[in-house]
Amino acid sequence: MVSRNTGQEMKLRLATEIAELWPPHGEWTEADYFALPDTNRLVELSEGELIMPPHPTETHQRVLDELYAAMRAFVREHNLGIIRFAPLPVRLWPGKIREPDILFIAQAHADRIGEQVYGPPDLVVEVLSSGTRRTDRGEKFLEYARAGVSEYWLVDPDAQTIEVFTLEEGVYTLLGKFGPGETARSQLLAGFEVAVDEVFAAPRSE
Repeated sequence: MVSRNTGQEMKLRLATEIAELWPPHGEWTEADYFALPDTNRLVELSEGELIMPPHPTETHQRVLDELYAAMRAFVREHNLGIIRFAPLPVRLWPGKIREPDILFIAQAHADRIGEQVYGPPDLVVEVLSSGTRRTDRGEKFLEYARAGVSEYWLVDPDAQTIEVFTLEEGVYTLLGKFGPGETARSQLLAGFEVAVDEVFAAPRSE
């Protein structure tokens, strides 16, 4: 019979041995990243480090579902390109991999669609949460601009607002901040509009 302390020591030793199979903190490469086993967690790669955003909440997923459904219907109806949702790795540039909540790639950039990883999208949507707000408004705001993402949507369930930014000379400019009773619109997806109230509507029975 193995004592409790001995069992804990064995688990700790095993965990240490497994950890040693992977690169040290700050030294992760894309090859290391794509060698990771499948997981239900979003995992990003930035500056040689793995980043695991917090698990999404019910509110996050509900808002994401409403907006994705509206965008997907519009993109399909007008045959504009493809639209996807996370988890799906996106290489902004070598060594910088993010997993946007929603991404759109125009037909003209179909060569950016890969089986394992996508190139920079034309439009990205991030649904804010307490655990991602700082990154979405800070690091990713600058990264998506640097990667040439033409339009960036920041969707805030707490404030019930949708901010749409468009890329002008390498810098994002606010196209509009839309709140309750208003309709958010896209410049890139000409003609696409969505009621803010519908995006943040109370849960409905499936």
